[in-house]
This record gives sequence, structure tokens and C-alpha cells, in this order.
Amino acid sequence: MKADRTLLAPGLEIARIVTGLWQVADMERGGTLLDPVRGAAHLADYAAQGFDTFDMADHYGSAEVITGTLLASTQGGGVKAFTKWCPPAGPVSAAAVREGVQRALDRLRVSCIDLMQLHWWTFEHPGYLDAMQALARLQQDGLIKHLGLTNFDTAHLQVLLSEGIPVASNQVCLSLLDRRATEEMSQLCLARGVKLLAYGTLGGGFLSERWLGAPEPAEVADWSKMKYRRFIDAVGGWGALQQVLSAAQHIGHKHGVSVANVATRWVLEQPAVAAAIVGARLGESQHRTDNLRLFGFALDAEDHARLDVAFQSTQRIPGDCGDEYRRPPFLTASGDLSHHLASIPPVWPRQPVPGTTDRWRVDSGSVWEPLAGYARAVRVGDRILVSGTTATHGTGKLVGAGDAAAQTTYILDKIAASITALGGTLADVVRTRVYLQDVNHWQAVSAVHGRYFGEIRPANTLLQVAALVGAGYLVEVEAEAVVDPARAKLFDAPAD
Repeated sequence: MKADRTLLAPGLEIARIVTGLWQVADMERGGTLLDPVRGAAHLADYAAQGFDTFDMADHYGSAEVITGTLLASTQGGGVKAFTKWCPPAGPVSAAAVREGVQRALDRLRVSCIDLMQLHWWTFEHPGYLDAMQALARLQQDGLIKHLGLTNFDTAHLQVLLSEGIPVASNQVCLSLLDRRATEEMSQLCLARGVKLLAYGTLGGGFLSERWLGAPEPAEVADWSKMKYRRFIDAVGGWGALQQVLSAAQHIGHKHGVSVANVATRWVLEQPAVAAAIVGARLGESQHRTDNLRLFGFALDAEDHARLDVAFQSTQRIPGDCGDEYRRPPFLTASGDLSHHLASIPPVWPRQPVPGTTDRWRVDSGSVWEPLAGYARAVRVGDRILVSGTTATHGTGKLVGAGDAAAQTTYILDKIAASITALGGTLADVVRTRVYLQDVNHWQAVSAVHGRYFGEIRPANTLLQVAALVGAGYLVEVEAEAVVDPARAKLFDAPAD
């Protein structure tokens, strides 16, 4: 028996179990790199059993080099390699994108990358649009077969799709513990032909018989368990995990398979999922024989009902896919990432308004700001006022033509970036005003507004206007914020 296969995108057939190489970085964190020839031999063993699709990234230690060694060997035929480019949030030039892709090409020792996936740290910075557009041009040049994303939420996937970016896949966390991707993300993917690559399927190994009935560990050693221990805490703790494990074991006994098989099979049966990514510690842990059992059974209605009962003992992971990297609770191997996010420079620098002592402004680069004599946002004392904002990217390109929801997402990111540059956050917003070109868009626009402000609950007014300035503009939003005094000292620092 070999692993089942699926068509991820035209011309790209892959194994339904993708072998993830994240743990190469963990194995090398002491400073000693794995031997690439030996590592490639381990990958060849996976490929021989049908697990011939490998997922990695530019920061997964020497994973790209090891995979490139396999691809250059006689055993590399038919092997598919997915990698990721994870640039720092900031302005993205075509040269920087080309450099990132060329580095991956060199390490993988190929002339064309099967799937290049983008990770982006903060959507307040719109550079992800520039990055994906530059990657799309390199795809047209023949350096990349297909484009993917990693840890994008539903709203920003929709923005990219509205821009005509050919997104084949989005790699997101999905497991018996984290079911966010089965909600709006799956609805959008099914509607637009985007496939999900699911990671975290086994919860860092916690979704296995080993932990059923076991006491909660005082500490865990490897990065994967550090990360998914946080997920367990977020869904309700060790007791909630035990309820899920007990249900999975009962189902496993019924089908003669392992708890890990049940956990992975549940993910594979989600309609938007193309494949599940199962991590490998090369030369240490081999689970290929067990994983092959995934393709000899299916969950029936009784099995799903039993799992649904177990799910009732868990709490939903907050937010949407990928939010664990961008906001509390930070469910990552290293924990709280707020220090990293705070170190990202503002999209636009603040500057003092000449002739004033307590007035600052932010300009977003729009050609209309100097022409019409206004600022994107102004801070006076603890008040921040943001001008009417449209989905204008850079100096004039409309984002999300024909898609009011996508335009609203881009607008609210732009407003958030303006407020951040002036020392505030969206949590400080006390009023928004939304102007619609067509009142029939109110529900889609309001849903996006709710995703940003559902817990903040500012005062809001929504109006239909006769027209907005510029062809294709469907939405305009303005905002007012009062900065929490606790953050006042942050703004006392010198201007950027």
C-alpha cells in the first residue's frame, strides 16, 4: 500500500500526507547541521512508500539543502518540494522577492519551485500584496509552478483573490483541537478553488495513545510540543484533551487503527483539505507504516457524532486561521510574539505638524493628500482622527475592485496602520463612519467591520452616499480614537 494522492493544482499531483520538515530546525538548534546526504537518504525512504511530497521553509534549518540533495540524486524523480518565503514585514521590492526565490532555487537545486508559499507577519503593512504580485510575475517567468500562502486568515486570502492572484493553497493549522479552518476559511476555499494544507494535525504528537490517561507533563522538550501544549491550554486544558483522545481511541478500536490515524483521517475528510502535513524527525521517528493505514478506512456518521460530543468539552481557539501569530493568545513555540510585532516599524512615519506643540500627522503617500491639503491621520493630545479612507494601494491603485468586503478589509488595515503610527491601536477607536456606494453591500461590509471591532464596539454610523470619488470605489471609512493613557509614554519617544 502507498499513500493516496490528490491534485493540489493543475499539473501538481501530491501525496495526501505531506512530510513536514519543520523539526529539522529543532534538531539543529544546538548548532550542528544534519548531514545532507544522510538526511536525503531518510527522505528517499519516505518517497519509496509514496510519501514523496515535502514541506519546508527558508528558516527550517537546512531542510531545503537536504531536500535539494535528494532532488539532485537518482532517487529524486517525482519528488515534490514545497517551501516558504518568510520576509520581515516591510516594503517589498521586486529585487528582494527575486532574491528570496533564487535562494530557494539554489538550495533545492532546481530550476522551478513546485509551490512557493508566503508568510506575512502583520496585515497592517500591505507589502504582502506587492510580494504576491512579484511572486506571480516570477511564476509567469517559469521560476515557480504554483503560489501558496501560509497562515493567512480568511479576509486577507479574499483580498488576494479579489486582486486576481492565482493562489493554489493556504497552509493552516487544523486538528481535532483546532477546528477554525472548517468555518469561513473552508467556505471561501471551496467557493474559489483554493486547497488547504493542514498542519498541526497530530497536535505535536499529543494526539496519540501515549498521552491518553497520562498525567500532564511538567515540561516538554521539543519545539513542536512547546507549541501545541499552548493549544491544549487554549482549548480547555489537559482534561479537554483527554476527552478528545478517549473518543478517538474508541473509534480507533472500532476500525483497528491508531488514535493518530483517527485524528489525521478526520482532517483529511474535511472537504477543503487537499493534504495533511505530518512532521518528521529524520532518523529518529518513523511513522510511515502507521500512516499508510489512513487509506484503508473512513470515518462513518457514528464516528463523527462521537467526536462532535467530545468537541463539546473543548473551547474554540480564538480568532481566525493564523491569528495565533499576530495577536493574543500567541500559540507559538516561542510563546508571546508581541515584542517581535512591536519591533516592526510603522508603515508610515509620524511627523510633527509645523507650528504646533502637540499635533502630529501621518501621510500614507496618496497623491491627494498634499494636493487637497489633508493628512491620512492627525493626533492632537490623546485624540487620533483618521480621514475618510478608501482601498487605495500605494499612490493610486484600487484594491478589491468589485468586492466590497475585500475593500473594507484593506481599508481597516490602513486605518489600523495610521493609528499605530500615532501611538494608538484599534482598541482605542471610539467611533467609525462607513460610507457605501451601494447600500446592498451593508451586510458584507458590516461583517468585516465586526471582525475588527467585535470586542471593541465603537460608536458607528453607516450611510449610503450618491457616489464615492473614483471609479470602482465601493466603501470609505473614517475613524476616531482616544489613546489609552497607559500607552502615552510609548508616544513620547522620538518620532520615527
